[in-house]
Amino acid sequence: MLELIQLILDWSEVWALLIPIIIYKKQPVLYRPVVFYLWSALFFNLTIDFIWKFRTVIPTVYNSNNYLYNFHSIVRFSLFAVFFIKLNQPFLITVKKTVPVLFLVFFIINFGWYENFFNYAQFSSRLLSVEAFFLLFYVLQYYLFKINENVGAKIFTPDFYMTTGLGIYMVINFFIFLLYNELSIRLQTFAISLWNVHNISFIIFNLFIAKSLYESSKQ
Repeated sequence: MLELIQLILDWSEVWALLIPIIIYKKQPVLYRPVVFYLWSALFFNLTIDFIWKFRTVIPTVYNSNNYLYNFHSIVRFSLFAVFFIKLNQPFLITVKKTVPVLFLVFFIINFGWYENFFNYAQFSSRLLSVEAFFLLFYVLQYYLFKINENVGAKIFTPDFYMTTGLGIYMVINFFIFLLYNELSIRLQTFAISLWNVHNISFIIFNLFIAKSLYESSKQ
């Protein structure tokens, strides 16, 4: 039974994405970046898990999936940044548009001088934690706007579910992303077990996306 549960968690980065993909119908323009993210994430995660599960039979030069996590991080940040910028929330709009520029500056400096984007041994903890930091900024900005809205404004909107799911995922995983490379070197067994926490949070994230897309399709 434990082996079956672990197998389900191991592949959750793939099957969890199918929940919102199956549920969503034609979406407003605002949610198209999220839909594109779902299909992109499905491609990345399916490839990542396939390489991981069959790494012993794949030629050595092709059996690392770490750089795909880096690509996934960039795509996720970019598409959710577009989502937040397009939200009808003029509050701090200039700052929201500045965040992708700051992320780009970080990317150029980090991978130009300090890290190898295609590192064979590990994904970039620095990249994923910076992505989480900036996306959490967007989440907090969203809630600040909601607090300042009129008292009678509807709270539980599709964008609320989307933002909340993203916030839960990033809050849980910020320190996992930040420390994972060090943990995988010093405490490998613990690091592998800790990734189950990531996978569970990813399932929750996709359930919130599914709820958001379902509600937006009814509007």
